[in-house]
Amino acid sequence: MSVVALCALAVLSTTMSQPPQIVRWPPLPAVVIAACSSSALFAHRRYPRLTVIVTAAFTAVLGAMGPWLGYEFGSTLVGPVMAALASLTWRTDSRTAARYTAASALALLTVSAVWSPNGTHVQPEQVGLVGFLLLPGAVADSMRSRRDYVTAVEARAEMAERTGEEEARLRVSAERMRIARELHDVVAHHITLAHAQAATADYLLATKPDKAQQVMHDLTATLVSALGELRATVGLLRENEDLRDLTEPAPGLSQLPALLASFDHAGLHVTLTLDGAPQALSPGVDLTAYRIVQEALTNVTKHALTTSASVHLSYGDRLLTLTISDEGQQAQTPGAAGYGLIGMRERAQAVGGRLRAQPRACAGFEVVAELPLDPPRPAGTPPTDRKETP
Repeated sequence: MSVVALCALAVLSTTMSQPPQIVRWPPLPAVVIAACSSSALFAHRRYPRLTVIVTAAFTAVLGAMGPWLGYEFGSTLVGPVMAALASLTWRTDSRTAARYTAASALALLTVSAVWSPNGTHVQPEQVGLVGFLLLPGAVADSMRSRRDYVTAVEARAEMAERTGEEEARLRVSAERMRIARELHDVVAHHITLAHAQAATADYLLATKPDKAQQVMHDLTATLVSALGELRATVGLLRENEDLRDLTEPAPGLSQLPALLASFDHAGLHVTLTLDGAPQALSPGVDLTAYRIVQEALTNVTKHALTTSASVHLSYGDRLLTLTISDEGQQAQTPGAAGYGLIGMRERAQAVGGRLRAQPRACAGFEVVAELPLDPPRPAGTPPTDRKETP
């Protein structure tokens, strides 16, 4: 419909003769050229550049024929070129649109000046042709810029949404790993002690019932402690303020004697030695040290054929070194490999430390963890000297 309207407007312009303006029938050559120029617009989607060239050429011919056919080369004749330039600007970049617009305006202005009926090279109407040719490009460029801006905003919003979802998944995964480590440490430790105490009670029940009764009493205390820690750990999964208020503080090295006593009840005698003056630890490092000692001694109870182990704590200037060792032989138990060593390494790395676990040269197994006394600082935070205290 728009092509027909542009063709009709161009043909209508050829019906007005030069002053005095008298409406007449349009010249047949002008009608044919106007129809060809307008028909070229049907290809503007697939060939926008070629469409501009064809419409500009036919419009120049139509304008050049004006003096001989008795009509003026006015702005109403350039409708097809304006439509072609608008389509080109919408579908290409600004540089391409500017080049084709400038070339079309220069060609039509040259034709209108050379074939001017009164011999004047440039008239106000001819300058108006240039203005009309620049108008569709400016409007289409503004619309295209708006379209590109909306597309960019939508792309940024989509990317931000994807990034937020990925970050949320990473946080959930990290939290699941943390809870899995806590559950593993709590369950593995207490179940191992309960199993050892139950086996001891069963062995002593027939020969020494009084000692068996004491072991059963210790077993009850172990199970109560296991239920308490398990309840506190599972409470992290709930959004219940009352439940969090009932949980005990996170364990640390201050509770190490009670931990070693629990292993002693299970038949594993643990010797504790200390080098250096004990220092205050950050909550994360304190919990990590406690869990590493707990898991290492649990592995001794489960896998080492021994009744004794040693724990050595060494406080240095910047590191706390934990050494848990035993002199027993490793039991070849099916399914002995588990997540204990993996969890200990992950805990040490999470606070900026490192851990190694390997058989000893003589006999037994050894776990050595080096944990920083200062917690990891965020990037850009100036270092502090622990020795500079008032």
